[in-house]
Amino acid sequence: MPDDCLFCRIARREIPAHVVHEDDELFAFLDIRPVRPGHVLIIPREHYAYFEDMPAGIAARSLALGQRLARRMKQLYGVQRVAFAYTGIHVAHAHAHVIPMHHPQDVTSTQYIAQRDLDFVMPPQADAGELADIAQALRADEEPAA
Repeated sequence: MPDDCLFCRIARREIPAHVVHEDDELFAFLDIRPVRPGHVLIIPREHYAYFEDMPAGIAARSLALGQRLARRMKQLYGVQRVAFAYTGIHVAHAHAHVIPMHHPQDVTSTQYIAQRDLDFVMPPQADAGELADIAQALRADEEPAA
């Protein structure tokens, strides 16, 4: 894993994150600038700059994890839809966004925006305590029963 990649450093636990899932190949954690509460990033532990560079098996496991998280998000947030999208705009490490959609425009494309020259801002950084509570709730079905 590259030493300077933000997501590689998070996967190595050099940078703290609110972890939702981890195994030998995948690492999922809450986005600190969420579109909506519960916004999760799923990354491969190994560094791949783009999602099309990932081996098909890891990509398939990422999708399956996204589906499991989506089902949990629907329970937690009462939403009908959860978005799953691979991007790579801000960090050149393949990552999927899993976002509970409270509104149809929570995840959109500029193709659908009639007005051009819009200014976009980063969502505010979420409160660490709130992120910890959300991460615990999303992990609930992974934790062994008492």
